[in-house]
Amino acid sequence: MELETTIWQVFEKWTADFSGFMWGTPLVILLIGGGLYFTLYSRFIPFRHLGHVFKILRGKYDDVNDPGQISHFQALSSALASTVGMGNIGGVALAIHTGGPGALFWMWVSAIVGMATKYFTCTLAIMYRGKDDQGEIQGGPMYVVEQGLGLKFRPLAILFSVAGLVGCLVLFQANQLSQIIRDLIYSPNNFFAGNQIAGDLTTGIIVATIVSLVIFGGIRRIGLVASRMVPFMVAVYILAAILILFKHIGDLPDVFMSIIQDAFTGDAVLGGSLGAIIVIGVKRAAFSNEAGIGTESMAHGAAKTKEPVREGLVAMVGPFIDTIVVCSITGFVILLSGVHSSDVNGVTLTAMAFERELGFLGQVLLVIAVLSFSLSTMFGYSYYGRKCTSYLFGTKWKPVYNWFYVASIILASVVSIDIAINIIDGMFALMAIPTMISTLLLSKKVMKETRRYFSEVKQ
Repeated sequence: MELETTIWQVFEKWTADFSGFMWGTPLVILLIGGGLYFTLYSRFIPFRHLGHVFKILRGKYDDVNDPGQISHFQALSSALASTVGMGNIGGVALAIHTGGPGALFWMWVSAIVGMATKYFTCTLAIMYRGKDDQGEIQGGPMYVVEQGLGLKFRPLAILFSVAGLVGCLVLFQANQLSQIIRDLIYSPNNFFAGNQIAGDLTTGIIVATIVSLVIFGGIRRIGLVASRMVPFMVAVYILAAILILFKHIGDLPDVFMSIIQDAFTGDAVLGGSLGAIIVIGVKRAAFSNEAGIGTESMAHGAAKTKEPVREGLVAMVGPFIDTIVVCSITGFVILLSGVHSSDVNGVTLTAMAFERELGFLGQVLLVIAVLSFSLSTMFGYSYYGRKCTSYLFGTKWKPVYNWFYVASIILASVVSIDIAINIIDGMFALMAIPTMISTLLLSKKVMKETRRYFSEVKQ
């Protein structure tokens, strides 16, 4: 047992070192600087057409004869099913726990510039779609690199796909789901008393079974389930959170000012420096809304459309809903409840906030939200991992990845939160490198397409 503990400690340290190395200053500059460049280079054109976005989502421009697999709304729902997840509940709590309230401000900054990043990456996902070995149209950074930059840049496409095989596993989501079930269901009722691993393993097996019933149906089934689940889960969670915000409506200005002040004082819980807070905020925002990582463009690349700009506009809404709305609400609830100085971390911290403010009702609502958020993310990410597998090894290997994916859910339910999040953070960083480089190199093509579209479209 002692040897086993030592092995896990060594592995945990290795994953922490890997994540810390990958999320250095160069990557933060690439993501934030790149997003700022896209914002200014586009002259805020995407932001000036938000009304047009909602017409697209309502299906005004849908055409069943367009190439692709799912509608604009289903593409956004599939992407949001992945992004609006445990990053919004456990990830925000993790950011505040490690970086203090100021980390939330840098999440906002990352999300605002991330809207422009998503516009560019997802427009490119439609402009440079490729085909798999079955002749089916596919989109994503690997195809953008290959089709847009040429075969000499193919190592970037391979890097993205290899990192995606692991980065698209839902280790954090499965870990946090097992954690909240353990805290709120098993522990109070003495289920699996004295045997935490047995309880977490049981949770992992049940969740893996549920996920397998959906993901083996492919992107169409994922899109269908996500388009129905995402609006429901967001509504339930926001409703519960708004009840808490109204209870403390008079304290909101003070909390907001504390976030702004802490963002520039460098008074972080971990690291004690302004740089540490910025890195934590950007890292957690990237994990939450995925702007610049490349995963989101794989979902939007499957949209049925001939107009790349149209899908870029739809994708741009993602970071706003995910980070500016949902993550902010979670952060405010945690700070207003006063639990942010507790020793607990992740989803347990959020659960503590909801319980303190709403009692048993808060626990019930949060469990519903966590189940919905976690499962929807697990559905969406399986599609991303299969696309990476298909690109590297061919479509015949997709079922193999599905089994690998399902098995990882069971494993993640029993490992520590630090191992789970550090592995995913490190792989997200690796995925961001080819995504951002290819998008920067092709940004001129995006603006040319943007000018063409808005000169022709009837809004």
